[in-house]
Amino acid sequence: MTSEKRFIYEVEAAKEATDGKPSIGPVYRSTLAKDGFPDPIDGIHSCWDIFRTAVEKYPNNRMLGQREIVNEKAGKYEWKTYKEVYDIVIKLGNSLRSCGFEEGGKCGIYGANCPEWIISMEACNAHGLYCIPLYDTLGAGAVEFIISHAEVAIAFVEEKKIPELFKTCPNSTKYMKTVVSFGGVKPEQKEEAEKLGLVIHAWDEFLKLGEGKQYELPVKKKSDICTIMYTSGTTGDPKGVLISNESIVTITTGVMHFLQSVNESLTEKDVYISYLPLAHVFDLAIEECIIQVGGSIGFWRGDVKLLIEDLGELKPSIFCAVPRVLDRVYTGLQQKLSVGGFFKKKVFNVAFSYKFGNMKKGQSHVAAAPFCDKLVFNKVKQGLGGNVRIILSGAAPLASHIESFLRVVACCHVLQGYGLTESCAGTFVTFPDDLDMLGTVGPPVPNVDIRLESVPDMEYDALGSTPRGEICIRGKTLFSGYHKREDLTKEVLIDGWFHTGDVGEWQPDGSMKIIDRKKNIFKLAQGEYVAVESLENVYGQVEAIDSVWVYGNSFESFLIAVVNPTQRTLESWAVENGVDGDFNSICQNAKAKAFILGELVKAGRERKLKGFEIIRAVHLEPVAFDIERDLLTPTYKKKRPQLLKYYQNVIDEIYKAAKEGQGSGQ
Repeated sequence: MTSEKRFIYEVEAAKEATDGKPSIGPVYRSTLAKDGFPDPIDGIHSCWDIFRTAVEKYPNNRMLGQREIVNEKAGKYEWKTYKEVYDIVIKLGNSLRSCGFEEGGKCGIYGANCPEWIISMEACNAHGLYCIPLYDTLGAGAVEFIISHAEVAIAFVEEKKIPELFKTCPNSTKYMKTVVSFGGVKPEQKEEAEKLGLVIHAWDEFLKLGEGKQYELPVKKKSDICTIMYTSGTTGDPKGVLISNESIVTITTGVMHFLQSVNESLTEKDVYISYLPLAHVFDLAIEECIIQVGGSIGFWRGDVKLLIEDLGELKPSIFCAVPRVLDRVYTGLQQKLSVGGFFKKKVFNVAFSYKFGNMKKGQSHVAAAPFCDKLVFNKVKQGLGGNVRIILSGAAPLASHIESFLRVVACCHVLQGYGLTESCAGTFVTFPDDLDMLGTVGPPVPNVDIRLESVPDMEYDALGSTPRGEICIRGKTLFSGYHKREDLTKEVLIDGWFHTGDVGEWQPDGSMKIIDRKKNIFKLAQGEYVAVESLENVYGQVEAIDSVWVYGNSFESFLIAVVNPTQRTLESWAVENGVDGDFNSICQNAKAKAFILGELVKAGRERKLKGFEIIRAVHLEPVAFDIERDLLTPTYKKKRPQLLKYYQNVIDEIYKAAKEGQGSGQ
């Protein structure tokens, strides 16, 4: 489809391949930055400035809210104003300084999103300490690794995470000397801390330590690092991404400029629900935007089952989500429809088709079918609190059928974005009311330059008629490097361009579609990275197989494999186990599949692979992968896109059967 609209323009010409370097496509920029990149608001150079100026402008606005718990029941949201939060931040800063923590010190924050998380972060911002989120989804050893690697001297911690933090001792106590609970501290925890050589404080007690003292706030520079965010490396240890004040200020400016350009400006009336981990840059960047305009941030209770109830009480206007959450919303709505009876379903389907049809013709979601919204879709809107105007999805790709469904029924804009910790979150984002962008991540945001670099090994050509290649980003949102890993930094930051490792395809309108990973590394639906080649090396050791192709994608939560079994081994197994037939028919046999799968699982467990790296289902292929069917390169490397194309039906069947098996308790 040729698109008349084009959301990007060229700023530098393409370059042909030279001296063994691959060809590079043109450099493009968002048309929203036709007159140059937007400038930050005057006087805002750092994260501290974002908060400080908001306090000056909106002292009495509600800033941070949490549900009041009475007799174990959740009540209304209780709020602290910007001025109230500021006063606590100043107290906390004085306490930090009175304990000897100064500019350049390393401060860890460990726990679920809550007001104290933000307050601790702002105290770090005020005094030029590095804020280092600690989180345990990276595996048990990750918290200990981060404390030691970043040399964290003081850690703020959610009360229920104190035992987890103690588990990192004694290794972590080489650096970590002080722990501050977001709540209270039990007497036995005080004793344990003493034995470990730690000082531990309850929140209120720590706030008193700086009473009667005043400290000058250091001058903050744009280039100062405000946070080190550890990201799950695809191989080896987590990497500490150094994010500067300038990166955060640039990203908030870009987001605000984008929303203003599409008539959806953020304002002080906006309310945001904080539940995606603040330890990830996606949520942090959005919260900084909300703070900049004097908006309100309400925290969830930390339980995904209660999220919908929290939404109903808070009534947010901005809702950020990852596909797994939206998947839940979608499945929940589909279940409600299926039990709603024939008439209800019919009405819903007619309303859906009518509204979607009008939206496809270019009408906005508001104008497409107001009466359907009122009569049919209002319930969905109320389910999210009734006030949501923007749902922003990020972190993994959102399936097109879910995106289009929500765009129709949620009565709000559903935008999909793409970014990395290294690019300080948002780098591409789709436009409101533009259905042509379904299945893409939209055009670049108005503060970065983008180009594609050819990947000859994978036959991706940035200069082809449909340009495809590795996505490279340039701009002030980029990270300053990996902490203590100059070697890794040099691999991905070359001449100011960050090489993402993701392979993209430009669409005619200037949107980007993510189509592959350069190093055959991909994310599963739950956000875990899988380095597929190293797994194939592990599984390839199994005696009963000749070759294995491991497959997964970001819409599925587990891995599957297509296996070439060793004919001799499988045939002798068949004789011993009373399975008749030739090699081809043995490969179809369910017992044979179970045997090979068992061998693979055993090998994975012996090599201590993580749960999500263990293969859950297999297809046995009697014919070896070959060059003739274009499944291997001349040097016998697997051609993954071609394998996927060749086995697509098989894969769909395996996933379907495996899920049905799970559902029936097999």
